[in-house]
Amino acid sequence: MFNMKTGPGENTNKKIRVLIADDHPLVCFALRKILEEHDDIEVVAEVGDGAVAVQAAMELTPDIAIIDITMPVLNGLEATKQIKGKSPDILILILTVHSDIEHIFGLFEAGADGYLSKSVLGEEVVQSVRGLVAGETVLSPEIFRLVLRHALRYPIKSVSLNKVEHITTREQEILLLAAKGMSNKEIAERLGLRPSTIKSHFVEVFSKLGVSSRTEAVINALRSGIITCSGTEI
Repeated sequence: MFNMKTGPGENTNKKIRVLIADDHPLVCFALRKILEEHDDIEVVAEVGDGAVAVQAAMELTPDIAIIDITMPVLNGLEATKQIKGKSPDILILILTVHSDIEHIFGLFEAGADGYLSKSVLGEEVVQSVRGLVAGETVLSPEIFRLVLRHALRYPIKSVSLNKVEHITTREQEILLLAAKGMSNKEIAERLGLRPSTIKSHFVEVFSKLGVSSRTEAVINALRSGIITCSGTEI
């Protein structure tokens, strides 16, 4: 069972619907209090383990799930994989005390959309939630660069030729700009397009590459050679 605040898909006021998954009740309480101080955000449920987080995500279809990486029954990494596998449109913001690059890289390979240190609670959580919905990368610029450089050091075999051929020149351009840390809004301004158009391009890229997040798409594109840049460019 989970503490449900609203029914599935209820969003009559166009609020950002958030699911909180953390096994520490005080963390859940603090996050809910911080988030619900803002009229554009609604907490739809709080859960205490990863298995219930997956169940709640499927039943309530929140816009964002804030997931603690260390939880009982099913850890946050596996919960992220399952949620993204079943409902890739749900954005995942990971909370963790881990800051080593290999750990963070693994989170994004699992499909996480954003990463936030557990030492940071407050307005930054609110901005992260809003940023993910707007198509921004929720990761400090320094950590984002380290993640991408890590990807360049460990290339994989190119994805199938069929997939590469279906990645358009425009999509490659957007991926390259994303690799340089630009948000959807910044990419749109650079290319003279609407942010909604950039978001639509990313949806297409996700489908073609078999990924479920913006950062995962960039990592995959770099590691497989779909886009190329040197470590000094990112």
